[in-house]
Amino acid sequence: MNARGNGLGNAPRYEAGHGLLKDRTAVITAAAGAGIGGATARRFLEEGARIVISDAHARRLKESEEALAAEFGADRITSLPCDVTDEEQVGALFALAEQTHGGLDIVVNNAGLGGTANLVDMTDEQWSKVLDVTLNGTFRCTRAAMRSFQAAGGGGGVIVNNASVIGWRAQTGQAHYAAAKAGVMALTRCAALEAAGFGVRINAVAPSLAMHPHLVKVTSEELLRELTAREAFGRYAEPWEVANVVVFLASGYSSYMTGETVSVSSQHA
Repeated sequence: MNARGNGLGNAPRYEAGHGLLKDRTAVITAAAGAGIGGATARRFLEEGARIVISDAHARRLKESEEALAAEFGADRITSLPCDVTDEEQVGALFALAEQTHGGLDIVVNNAGLGGTANLVDMTDEQWSKVLDVTLNGTFRCTRAAMRSFQAAGGGGGVIVNNASVIGWRAQTGQAHYAAAKAGVMALTRCAALEAAGFGVRINAVAPSLAMHPHLVKVTSEELLRELTAREAFGRYAEPWEVANVVVFLASGYSSYMTGETVSVSSQHA
């Protein structure tokens, strides 16, 4: 196993799009850059969707929009900076989706914030910041999406939240992040029951170890070896492998699933 690679002899194959989301409109948060959000934006475009992407980093967001527009067409992508801890900004994001594309079909709540601190040393600010972005931000966007779908007359809609296997597992230094992701799972289950009454499905993905080149560069070889050794395939997931599962949950192929958290991993404990 090469700690700086994705494994030897078992590289995943990138699957072509099949129009699974053709002519559907999606909002995707934290979609700038090379991570899961960016990979989801690309996969949605490859599957035929129109997308509104957001991120707290305005410059990176604009660069992502321009690159995707050049490849897929400017009429299929719009962007708006959004801090999911700010209710006014969340409202503006959803209003833009409705104004630009005349409605909304899918919401992917990808925004989250991590960090490492042992509980005895953790400050209130460290705890609150991770919870506000990761859990409260998902709540704000889920609420906005449910209101939008309900106002549209109960014609359906899909929400996909980004959780994490750490919501099931214990890991030192990750109490705030684990609590937030476990909260996202619980929020997904409860919101799904409420949303079913007006035809909306809400599910979540729970990745274990998804890495991109920039993240690999700032991760020590020792830690990367330790983390990949826990995975059945001896490698980390590519962000687009998680995005593939998001596509499945957003598509009609998962029409009977709601309130579920799907592990994109080989481990739960």
